[in-house]
Formats: sequence, C-alpha cells, structure tokens
Amino acid sequence: MEFFTDPNIAYVLLVLGSILTLLAIITPGTGALEIGALFSLALSGFAAFQLGFNLWALVVLVLMLVPFVYATRKPKRGIYLAVSIFMLIIGSIYLYPAQGFRPSVNPYLAAIVSLFTGVFVWLIVLKTMAAMHSRPNHDLGSLLGQIGETKTIVQSEGSVQMDGELWSARSEKRIPVGKQVRVVGRDGFTLIVESDDQSVN
Repeated sequence: MEFFTDPNIAYVLLVLGSILTLLAIITPGTGALEIGALFSLALSGFAAFQLGFNLWALVVLVLMLVPFVYATRKPKRGIYLAVSIFMLIIGSIYLYPAQGFRPSVNPYLAAIVSLFTGVFVWLIVLKTMAAMHSRPNHDLGSLLGQIGETKTIVQSEGSVQMDGELWSARSEKRIPVGKQVRVVGRDGFTLIVESDDQSVN
C-alpha cells in the first residue's frame, strides 16, 4: 500500500474522486460514477490517514460542494462553478502537508492536473446543465403510440431510445434492456411505456 501513500498518487486519486463526485451529482443514478468516486476517495483518504492532512484544505474541499450545487440549480451562474473549481484545485493541492506553505505535490503535476480539472469540469458541467434545461424541439404528444427500445432496465425509472433520442422512461412492469416498448403516456418529460411484447414481465 506504500504506492498509495505517495503524495502525488494520492493527489491524483483525490482529484479523480472529486471529479467523479461532481459528475455523480449532476447525473445521478448510473452507479458507476458513485462507485468510482467512493473507491478513489477511499484510497486518497487512506493516504491522508498515513501522511496527515491540512484541516483547512479539507474544509475547502467539503465547502466546494456548496457553490457547485448552487451552480447546477442556476445554470447561468457560471461564477459559482468557477469558485467551486478554484476551491477544488486549491484544496486538493494543499490537502497533504509539507514544510512551509509549499504543497507536497509536484508543482508540474499540480499545474497539469489543475488545468485539466478546470477545463474538464467547466465544459462538462455547463454542457450537461444546458442539455438538462433545454426543451425538445418537437411535439411530445407525437411520441404517443411510437415504438422505441430500452437502453437500460425500465421500471420506476430508466432510459429508452425514441426517434434517435434518449428519453427518461418508466413502466408499471419491469422491462429488460434491448426490448421494444410502446409509448402510452408521458409525465412531463418522462415517457410512460409498456412492453411491445406482452410476454415480458
């Protein structure tokens, strides 16, 4: 486990876990993001236990979630997203202590990772928020009776592909992945579907 107690490795894992956490906040329910975030943060936490940590930097990392969540609720408030990214960069660089004010992380690594983190989070979050708040161009009522295909398991929630677009969907009965479904109603932007094959439970 000495590999994970290297401050540079621990720093990369911390940043990765933080990015996955932010992505999980804006696109919940996939499971993969949450598991990846938990795994990465657990390893970086192990490193913090071994190396020690700066409490103020940990507080900065936790508080980073406040402007981030606010930015996701107000998609035109880019300043809050910028503040959140800045807090992530500073908190992660200085979490693992060193002598003086210098971080224990290699400065070249910190510069590269910080640049990547800032650009990646900024672009992904803004594009995801724009997509989530955009309205479909066509009449949703025209989808009634149309046939589509499940892309995830559909019951209380799930995804179906209709007319080349991915839609949130739900069904009274569980429908496996890759099955044809018929749209029988809608609830806002969520399609209510039933299996086009009545033998599926």
